[in-house]
Amino acid sequence: MSSDIPDISSLERVTPMVFKAGCPDCRARFELSAPALRLAIGGSANTTFYSFTCPECGAGVRKPAGERIVELLIRGGVRTLRLHSTV
Repeated sequence: MSSDIPDISSLERVTPMVFKAGCPDCRARFELSAPALRLAIGGSANTTFYSFTCPECGAGVRKPAGERIVELLIRGGVRTLRLHSTV
């Protein structure tokens, strides 16, 4: 096993992981649990994003996800979809 990849299998989660988020439509700020978020990992920064539905106004929100965000969401148990190029 590479030393760059942390072994998180032995960690116990005491409290559920929540993520702070905001809606660009209604400007509400809130916390979401991992099941409320989706992460899509594409072949580039332009095709890697996370999404959720605003609990205040119901708008679908899609935001870009850089490397650090991807790492945090994966570790937090967010469902992940890997996008594949058809080219």
